Amino acid sequence: MRVSSVALAAALTIVCVSTSLTAQRPDDQIDARSLQLLAQGKAARAAGNFDTATDLLETAVAVDPRNRSAFVVLGEVATARGLPGKAIRLYREALLLEPNDVVALGGQGQAMVAKGAVTRARDNLTKIKTLCKGACPEATQLAAAIAKGPPIATAQVETKPAVSKE
Repeated sequence: MRVSSVALAAALTIVCVSTSLTAQRPDDQIDARSLQLLAQGKAARAAGNFDTATDLLETAVAVDPRNRSAFVVLGEVATARGLPGKAIRLYREALLLEPNDVVALGGQGQAMVAKGAVTRARDNLTKIKTLCKGACPEATQLAAAIAKGPPIATAQVETKPAVSKE
């Protein structure tokens, strides 16, 4: 009697664990709905409609958080909007999924240059050069952005109209 209850509990445990493991998808399978939303987001970005592109790409990430390409394109949209801090964060999300993604490393490096973090961008360039044994367009683009340097921010001065004394 004692042995049968222990054996039954062990059998139930094995069945539960095995069914939960077979129900999970492999990491390389991205949900088809997420891929479709990614394609629509890329089309909206190409058309210059950044708001729609952002909405579609964020939905693609919500449908399948493992969609690294959606994070990369979101980073590109953030860069195009002039939001380098947000772009850095989005590229970091892509790099958490695949640390050796040269497109994400290059985009993050360019966003870092725009933000003024040239030293960290050089670290990304070194990593890209390590990953790309030959000529790599991402390395060339990032090297050019580093050579150009961060954008010069000028303070906008408010001009007041002259007061006439009559």
